[in-house]
Amino acid sequence: MFSLIFPGQGSQTVGMCREFYKKFDLIKTTFKHADEILNYPLTKIIFEGPKEELDFTENTQPAIFLVGHSIFSLLTKEFEFDISKTLFFAGHSLGEYTALNSAGFLQFEDTLKILKIRGKAMQLSVPKGEGGMIAVLGTKIDIIENLLKENTNKYECYIANDNTDGQLVLSGKKQDLDKLVNDLNKNSIKNIMLPVSAPFHCKLMNKATEVMKYEIEKLKFEPSKSILISNVTGKKMNEPSEIKRLLVEQIESRVRWRESIKFMIENGTDQFIEIGPGKVLSGLVKRIDRNIKVNAINNEEDINMLKKL
Repeated sequence: MFSLIFPGQGSQTVGMCREFYKKFDLIKTTFKHADEILNYPLTKIIFEGPKEELDFTENTQPAIFLVGHSIFSLLTKEFEFDISKTLFFAGHSLGEYTALNSAGFLQFEDTLKILKIRGKAMQLSVPKGEGGMIAVLGTKIDIIENLLKENTNKYECYIANDNTDGQLVLSGKKQDLDKLVNDLNKNSIKNIMLPVSAPFHCKLMNKATEVMKYEIEKLKFEPSKSILISNVTGKKMNEPSEIKRLLVEQIESRVRWRESIKFMIENGTDQFIEIGPGKVLSGLVKRIDRNIKVNAINNEEDINMLKKL
């Protein structure tokens, strides 16, 4: 049984989806429709950049969704991929919205618009340059949790992403992260400052939470029998009221990706298909369970390989 997973921020590259765009009218039409909905040239930013503009959160979030949605549409409409056999849908952070759209809960236009709003709200929640994120590698989550707990008087940092055993992402204000890095270095814990402009998935995003609480409440969710996995709980969700509540909580909550993948494996998933730019999630899945089959879809060859399987 397979489950579909959709990547989040950080998977974007200038030129993503270009091969599909050149060959399939369905993709050209979808990209053009997105530009019309947003009333600005998202397609141009995706294909031409510059990278700094694509990496601007307000552009990144709808861009990654557009690519994921386009590849999913291509799979199901041009290549007649049967999604009725999908066990679970899950996305990493903003990828959860691509999962919602693909699973039939949210319409394309609504998803695109809400991600534009979400990206802007998250970008503006903390003044540019004040916050950041670091990746922490090769250590266990309880060691980091204890370190943060023991040093609350020195710095205020948060675990934003629990990606795999041995890969965490932490958020905080730059001054606090600098102090944390000193302690990590003293303990010989490898860490890397990430090229992001805001401290996502922690309580510093509270202004974005207020914006999204209002905007998500206005969304119309379609009925669907598909089962989604929540970033917040690492477990199933499929009732519209529950989904709305968890999408709001997701802004400040830890992304429990490791727990989500393990839950899906424990409940029957033996293959994951990553739909969206890059292969970031495929790598994370392999680090969680190297025996699980994973396919990332980035070109027609990937689709043909999937069909053979």
